[in-house]
Amino acid sequence: MSRTQLKAVLSEDKLPENYYNIQHDLPEPLPPPLDPGTLKPMAPEPLLRLFAKECVMQEVSTEEYIPIPEEVREAYLRLGRPTPLQRATRLEARLGTPAKIFYKREDLNPAGSHKPNTAIAQAYYHRKEGTERLATETGAGQWGTALALATAFFDIDLTVYMTRSSYNQKPYRRTLMEVYGAEVYSSPSPRTNAGRKFLEKDPDHPGSLGIAISEAVEDCVTHDNTKYALGSVLNHVLTHQSVIGQEAKLQMEEFDAEPDYIVGCIGGGSNYAGLAYPFMRDKLRGKSEAEFVASEPRAVPSTTRGSYRYDFADAGETTPLIKMHTVGHSYQCPPIHAGGLRYHGKAPSMCMLIDKGFMRSVAYSQNEVMDAGLLFAQTEGVVPAPESNHAVKAAIDIALECKRKNQPKTILFNLSGHGLLDLKAYEDKLADRLVDYEPAAADLDRALQALPVVG
Repeated sequence: MSRTQLKAVLSEDKLPENYYNIQHDLPEPLPPPLDPGTLKPMAPEPLLRLFAKECVMQEVSTEEYIPIPEEVREAYLRLGRPTPLQRATRLEARLGTPAKIFYKREDLNPAGSHKPNTAIAQAYYHRKEGTERLATETGAGQWGTALALATAFFDIDLTVYMTRSSYNQKPYRRTLMEVYGAEVYSSPSPRTNAGRKFLEKDPDHPGSLGIAISEAVEDCVTHDNTKYALGSVLNHVLTHQSVIGQEAKLQMEEFDAEPDYIVGCIGGGSNYAGLAYPFMRDKLRGKSEAEFVASEPRAVPSTTRGSYRYDFADAGETTPLIKMHTVGHSYQCPPIHAGGLRYHGKAPSMCMLIDKGFMRSVAYSQNEVMDAGLLFAQTEGVVPAPESNHAVKAAIDIALECKRKNQPKTILFNLSGHGLLDLKAYEDKLADRLVDYEPAAADLDRALQALPVVG
């Protein structure tokens, strides 16, 4: 009797040599970012004060492929790329589904998530330009950890503003950033004007990614030796993550399978874009009928209950406005354990794809996704991060629908991070202490009504 193949592991020579850029295949150009003062389209040159020049060039590029520097590829290999693709046969059996479930293992590198795929690239580009220090934000701490590791590799100082709820919930992720040499501050902090403004309104403010972005950007523009690095949302970040999907396409070929459903969690959108966009290219070119399902928290329902319009990327209204699905930058995101998904908006390219029907989104409560994480841990042995549990939950729901319809479909999802430094979330779940947050319609309406009116 032949053994069922459980894992596809690519050799090092299969590591992608180029990033894939979704802007080459979008049905139309993305709406331009707007100057926050004039509300007119903004040229890319002012972004050079924040980002590495190469990142700005990638932000506006429509080239299909962008070469990955050899020094970056070497760092990827050092951190464990290409990553395995596994089949969740024990989960399939527990669910009694005819569907096949596959998951991409982005949790196995030292930082524990997909985030090094862009952190390494951004740190490399900054090192080439002579940047001495970077400032950034982090939610659950996975982006901050990845950038701390990357800046250690490339000898750059790093300051991280970590949302207060996660700073308190996840002390060991903060410690890991410090082990790699970063300085980490709870956000909102008294170090910046933006932080002090929010602390004056609420000394116990739980923070948000929008506030932490405001603090990091302010830190950058007030220090001549400092630049800024972003962990999600913008095109250059999502482009770097495309190594995930490029590898996954080769690995699915090893299984002689084609995914019918491609699933991921979305905060800003980078981990899901990284898996989905190389497959989405085929759908945009009329070569695939796969369904793309993005999973977000009900506590921050940007794509399921928000509005597709221009909004600030930060809570302090200092960044350019970008067109995205948003619940409003003034919306106070509840302190859910999936700190990496506590962002008011989403990546512009992903929002366009959702708006035009190429991708759909679902939303889940905190208890629902943690139940899914427990089931996954007890069947597959992997403890996912609370963010990744949103993808696990969506995959399980699709598999159960396949069971009801007796359809042997193929499901692929991105397990974008491990939960080994998120055990407080599991402790609270097991002790029945998790709170499910769902915003009232009036709260969402107020946040959206506060947005600037654009043309």
